[in-house]
Amino acid sequence: MVSPYVTPPNATAPQTPPHPAARSLAGPVILILLGFLFLLGTTGVLEIHSLGRYYARFWPALLILWGALKLLEHEQAKRAGQTPRGIGVGGVFLMLFLIISGLIATQAAHLNWKNIAEHIQIGDDRGLDEIFGGSTFSYSDELTQEIPAGSALHINDEHGTLTINVAEGKTMRVSVRKKVRAEKELDADAYNAKTKPQIIVGDKVVTLNANTQGAGDKGVTSDMDIYVPVSTALMITSARGDLTIADFSSNIEVTHRHGEVNINDHTGSIQLNLDGSSTHLSHVKGDVSLQGKSNEVSMEDIDGAVHLEGEYHESLRLVRVSKPVTFHSSRTDMEFSRLDGRLDLDSGDLRADSLSGPIRLMTHSKDISLEGLSGDLRLENANGTVEVSLHHPGNIQIDNHKGDIQVSIPPNTPMKVEARTHQGEIESEFPELSVSNHEKDSSATGSIGTNGPRLVLNCDKGTIEIRKGSGEFVPPTPPTPPTPPAVKSGKPAKALPAPKAAPVESEN
Repeated sequence: MVSPYVTPPNATAPQTPPHPAARSLAGPVILILLGFLFLLGTTGVLEIHSLGRYYARFWPALLILWGALKLLEHEQAKRAGQTPRGIGVGGVFLMLFLIISGLIATQAAHLNWKNIAEHIQIGDDRGLDEIFGGSTFSYSDELTQEIPAGSALHINDEHGTLTINVAEGKTMRVSVRKKVRAEKELDADAYNAKTKPQIIVGDKVVTLNANTQGAGDKGVTSDMDIYVPVSTALMITSARGDLTIADFSSNIEVTHRHGEVNINDHTGSIQLNLDGSSTHLSHVKGDVSLQGKSNEVSMEDIDGAVHLEGEYHESLRLVRVSKPVTFHSSRTDMEFSRLDGRLDLDSGDLRADSLSGPIRLMTHSKDISLEGLSGDLRLENANGTVEVSLHHPGNIQIDNHKGDIQVSIPPNTPMKVEARTHQGEIESEFPELSVSNHEKDSSATGSIGTNGPRLVLNCDKGTIEIRKGSGEFVPPTPPTPPTPPAVKSGKPAKALPAPKAAPVESEN
């Protein structure tokens, strides 16, 4: 039987056409903003280097703006029933460009581009102009000022070379040679007028300011030749240029960055605070103090105490220092009473001859060579060899971890020897010593002659050698100055206590 009900055909519901995805405005807004900023730079409203500085500092704001626009678009699309658009391939590339270029700009902003430009030489200044833009214009100036009796001179030059010489009479003379980098000569003239050197006379202090920052960051370099009365105390703050001082008889205090300090034939104390600079001192009759981060340091013929504290990135050389020396860095602590020869110190080696004790040396990861040593010695090292040649020894104690020890004793020198090593052997050229070598621990004891000082050697994972010296070492004779300085009374250096033999611990 046929059903009276007829099933109607399925009616297809009318479909609403999908709403088109909303177009994103974030990318165009960012491009318009970047284009507007670059337009300000190319039209001269903003200087190009200032624009780069702003971009290096504020580029994350572009990402924040982009994210805010995308969030606003997403909410608007939801309210309109539209499908929000994603970032898209073009947006991804733009975002990567912003991040990568922003990070590069931030790192580049921390570089000292003036200093880099100053050290790049391609024939002449035209090479710098081609690389960094603009031209270099030269200016000169002359200044004079009477220095009141008993006054100190404070010199400030943030970018330039200083040469300080002795002047006759009481008047200071200053010769200024200035270089200004600018796009046009008219701009350079304006920068020059704003960076005129200044002299200010105060109560017991005369200030000479090169005023290189007077026009802001405009690439102004001011080299000065300064003639000052010989007894004027100097306080100098300088950077990005060399400093040379000669033939003064007063105290000198220097704060210097990124350059070289040279002081010669000086009578008086010297205090240096360096940051990325090198220093060379010679013929100084006074105490020397050096602090900070230094590159190459050399001091020769110092008739005073020397105190060195900081980090030394290249090398340290001392030649003939008549009074105590103290040295403190992150790797090395060193003290000794006198140096009649030479000492060279770098990252991997310490070599010296004609050192006088008491000597205290604590370091690691260095090969140490001391020749012609006199007096007491307390030495600790690790991961390096130790070679010591004795001249007139006092009490000696050397501890070395993961490294060999070699000691040379001059003929007819009495010594009481105690030597021990773990996982190493002992070799001796003295039959008076009783040597016992075993698989793990070795030792040597005995006396060479009678009533001698103690020689204590402790070694871990290394060999100990006790040798007979040749007896041919002759201490160097310091040069005789034409006018010997007056002898100042002082207390003798305190001798170190007699060393104690430290037991060598065995590994578990």
